Amino acid sequence: MNREQFAAAKHVRVLYTGGTIGMQASENGLAPASGFEARMAEQLAALPSLSVPQWSFREMSPLIDSANMSPAYWLRLRESVVEAVDLDGCDAVLILHGTDTLAYSAAALSFQLIGLDAPVVFTGSMLPAGVPDSDAWENVNGALQSLGEGLSPAAHLYFHGELLEPTRCAKIRSFGRHPFAALNRSKGGQAARDLPDALGYSAPRQLANVGVLPLFPGIGAPQLDALIDSGIQGLVLECFGSGTGPSDNPAFLASLDRAHKQGICVVAITQCHEGGVELDVYEAGSRLREAGVLSGGGMTREAAFGKLHALIGAGLSQDDVRRLVELDLCGELR
Repeated sequence: MNREQFAAAKHVRVLYTGGTIGMQASENGLAPASGFEARMAEQLAALPSLSVPQWSFREMSPLIDSANMSPAYWLRLRESVVEAVDLDGCDAVLILHGTDTLAYSAAALSFQLIGLDAPVVFTGSMLPAGVPDSDAWENVNGALQSLGEGLSPAAHLYFHGELLEPTRCAKIRSFGRHPFAALNRSKGGQAARDLPDALGYSAPRQLANVGVLPLFPGIGAPQLDALIDSGIQGLVLECFGSGTGPSDNPAFLASLDRAHKQGICVVAITQCHEGGVELDVYEAGSRLREAGVLSGGGMTREAAFGKLHALIGAGLSQDDVRRLVELDLCGELR
């Protein structure tokens, strides 16, 4: 469906979380600062020919550097989005966010807001608003214009004139105007049907505990056991290639089996920038499957991490979590 087929936003709620976009100098370096609403209004007033939707502003508290973003903050963001749409009558939301973890948050909110009848756009900047050559206002204004032209009721990531699907992209550069890119991950996942009501955007959510473990040559059971014993409920296992791991290490496989028996959902994704996981191609992958590991297909780390948080946080049964992990919910596998 083309963008022109979606209704133009009339009233956008802007949620400001902090990040580089609104940072100002402090004695310890650049830090998140209040007052961004007035700065945003001033620069828009100086561009009378620029057509953007009506907007209202909410400053989240505390304002943070996105390096301090957390799943608990995601739940508060989710509540603020729902409040803006369902209670305040906004028909779109723009979230201003630091770039370091923006892709994580945008992917996570994609799963947290399933069924919301409004677009949610994430943007930020690589340089603070007001400094020479800053990309702040071009991203803010461009995101507002995109909402004014009409976007699908889903989460989007806008940066430097480009709209990206949050569950298919990542931050790949620490510099320049194009830090985000769509990853060439494998597709073909089957779409989930008849989703549980618990996954709806307005259903209650609990904070989940999810870990990420990249495999590396020589990794053994002690590293995996440390995560299992930390109390995690889900684990993103970043495997080699198409989903291989140390299959000749009985202790490592036994730890994976222990995780499965303890109800920890372990999802395998690839460390590669392109492609995805096919656990049954190599014996080294098949043994992971036999130990209870699920295939994450072509999911990115950000998508897999956010998806596990949403599924587990919705209070679903272990069987439902395991079933839905391998089905497409928000474009992460298609």
